[in-house]
Amino acid sequence: MFGNLTPITRNIVILNVLVYLLSNFIFKDWYITLSAFYPFSPNFHPWQIITHMFMHAPMGEGMGITHIIFNMFTLISFGPVLEQVLGEKRFIFLYFVSGLGSFALFNLWNFYQVNEVASQLQTIGVDLAEIYRRADVRYYDDMMINTVNPQGQALSQELFSALRSPMLGASGAIFGIVAAFATLFPDAKLMFMFIPFPIKAKYLLPVIIIGSVYLGFSGDVGGIAHFAHVGGAITGFLLAKIWKRKQYRIN
Repeated sequence: MFGNLTPITRNIVILNVLVYLLSNFIFKDWYITLSAFYPFSPNFHPWQIITHMFMHAPMGEGMGITHIIFNMFTLISFGPVLEQVLGEKRFIFLYFVSGLGSFALFNLWNFYQVNEVASQLQTIGVDLAEIYRRADVRYYDDMMINTVNPQGQALSQELFSALRSPMLGASGAIFGIVAAFATLFPDAKLMFMFIPFPIKAKYLLPVIIIGSVYLGFSGDVGGIAHFAHVGGAITGFLLAKIWKRKQYRIN
């Protein structure tokens, strides 16, 4: 299978699989240091903006190994075509900038939610500094927040969770790849396991974006960073539109 892949796509897949194996069997603390936390969380480090793209759900937790399998299968399906059409430099740029767009939109939504919760907590007199201090993943002392107000306890837990829950995975970058493919090849017919008939790429893209936006606002299918998917898809779409407008020729 790897012999039929283009160089950059193959190397990205190998790197993702290697990081996955190392983080699950040898360096399990990578899930803390390399996954991307909310930028104002005590657990955030600047390198996480890039490294989170190579982390995937731990084996036996959440989506488990299906997370990386689905992402790599999608990358293998769309990556080689785009790599050949765009060239290696543009393809690498598309991949990583889509991942950055994913991180940006996801955390813009996080910023709004965290500020809403923090404002309500301040109104009822809860000490935000106490929550931020205890949200450090390496904090092991008493985790009880100093409030007897049931609403304060619930909101404190919500903020606490936002500060300690990282985003991880290549999904944002890969959504950018899919969006770029749909933009450059709008009439290409695609088949998916859950759709019993071929669908043109130009119809698939808006379905992906609208569906992810809806799920992001509704909160359905928890544990999935829907706005990260939207951010990656929008970034990939915009880059492809720019390159297409410049009449980049397909060989």
